[in-house]
Amino acid sequence: MALTAGIVGLPNVGKSTLFNAITQAGAEAANYPFATIDPNVGIVEVPDERLAKLTELVNPKKTIPTAFEFTDIAGIVKGASKGEGLGNQFLSHIRQVDAICQVVRCFQDENITHVSGKIDPIDDIETINLELILADLETVTKRIQRVEKLARQKDKEAVAEFDLLTKVKDGLESEMPVRALEFTEEQQKVVKGLHLLTSKPTLYVANVSEEDIANGQENEYVQKVREYAANENAEVIVVCAKIEEEIAELDQDEKEMYLEELGISESGLDQLIKASYQLLGLATYFTAGEQEVRAWTFRKGIKAPQAAGIIHTDFERGFIRAETVSYDDLIEAGSMAQARENGKVRLEGKDYIVQDGDVIHFRFNV
Repeated sequence: MALTAGIVGLPNVGKSTLFNAITQAGAEAANYPFATIDPNVGIVEVPDERLAKLTELVNPKKTIPTAFEFTDIAGIVKGASKGEGLGNQFLSHIRQVDAICQVVRCFQDENITHVSGKIDPIDDIETINLELILADLETVTKRIQRVEKLARQKDKEAVAEFDLLTKVKDGLESEMPVRALEFTEEQQKVVKGLHLLTSKPTLYVANVSEEDIANGQENEYVQKVREYAANENAEVIVVCAKIEEEIAELDQDEKEMYLEELGISESGLDQLIKASYQLLGLATYFTAGEQEVRAWTFRKGIKAPQAAGIIHTDFERGFIRAETVSYDDLIEAGSMAQARENGKVRLEGKDYIVQDGDVIHFRFNV
């Protein structure tokens, strides 16, 4: 599934350093604005302990994790919505991603210039959010101008859309992101079609110093970010981008030792990947056989034939049944044969809604 989260932030907040750590792709992390002009895209594995346990159980020839895509988007500055800096280019890149991970600087360092000359994470967040709001306001205003004439002629669909657009415009003018507004299911479809920047689900990434990482929650800047995010029902994760970049170069054993020394149970990157995955309403099902054990990404709520189609369109077209067992039941049984004997393997039809952790063998005929 080609879903991607865009990493955004003001210049010099640590987002390119974080991106380097995620993908080891070497995006230039220079100490000046616009070090990243073209978006950098990296594919990362989604950490999932279940995959390792299934591999132990099945002993396949190969194991393939599922993946997630991150895009590093160049720093936004005030006036981006009016084309300041490289604003138009940056906003178009944000428009192409499915979710936003906004990196916020929550550390002091006199050697790293801040674009506004002071450390104020809420001001940083509001600077970016305001630019996205202004860009959306321009989009909605243009759309209203197109719909208004038909609405005056009492065209039923145009009247409904005009009322919806007016509601969105009023919200944006009150500096409310579209994701904070409430809509009916039908209205949501129309809003989705507008591809508004502030309708995208957002995760705040508080970047702290090496000294603060073990007790990041006590950082006063982090606390302010949490309070702000709570008003949007948004999640906040705490990372130290500098440490993450160092960890990325270590092997698994060294990484675990280093994290233990720092007093951290899970790396910030693993938290970021999992949180981004959740943000987009994604989940994982597995296929497990002698040839391979593999994790597959799917959107929560899809039915078995659509899940089969993620593997191959023929699987969806000729779908017959999904032989399914939950991960927990399979691990408890110790083998697929024992899970069958325990009555835990089910034959599910076309209306079955796939669950996170399902281990599935699709039956199809083309």
